[in-house]
Amino acid sequence: MPDPADRLPSFEAFWPRYLADHDDPRSRWMHFAGTSGFFGVLISCVAAAPLRMAVALALGFALMRFAWTWEAKRSAAPALLGFIALCALAQPFVLVGVVFAYAFAWVGHFLIEKNRPATFTYPVWSLAGDFRMYGKMLRGQLWTGRALTAGAPA
Repeated sequence: MPDPADRLPSFEAFWPRYLADHDDPRSRWMHFAGTSGFFGVLISCVAAAPLRMAVALALGFALMRFAWTWEAKRSAAPALLGFIALCALAQPFVLVGVVFAYAFAWVGHFLIEKNRPATFTYPVWSLAGDFRMYGKMLRGQLWTGRALTAGAPA
């Protein structure tokens, strides 16, 4: 098991590493496609079971609030898996969106970037990094060029 002293202390310290792991714009495109598919499935799950999904998402977000700080000391994978399980109990189809998103992201890592996804070490921060990168892409940033020269750190 890795020494907790070797872990990054915060998401802000993690973010530049996350960008470096997504340096190739084709990889960012793959992540964008996967995350878009996930959001589409999530929206359809909320529409199909609004109350159940609202409860699952509220409980999941409360869990993620605690997992956010755990990530600096150890992998918060159990919390992320718990969040996914809560949503899957509310609406099983949500698993299709999760698999879709990770499939696209991992193609970007293994076949394009040829690196190991950060989700194996920092699963909660990696998901947050994906959502931040997605938001930047929606605002017209990070589509082309190298990530560290395309308006990075923030």
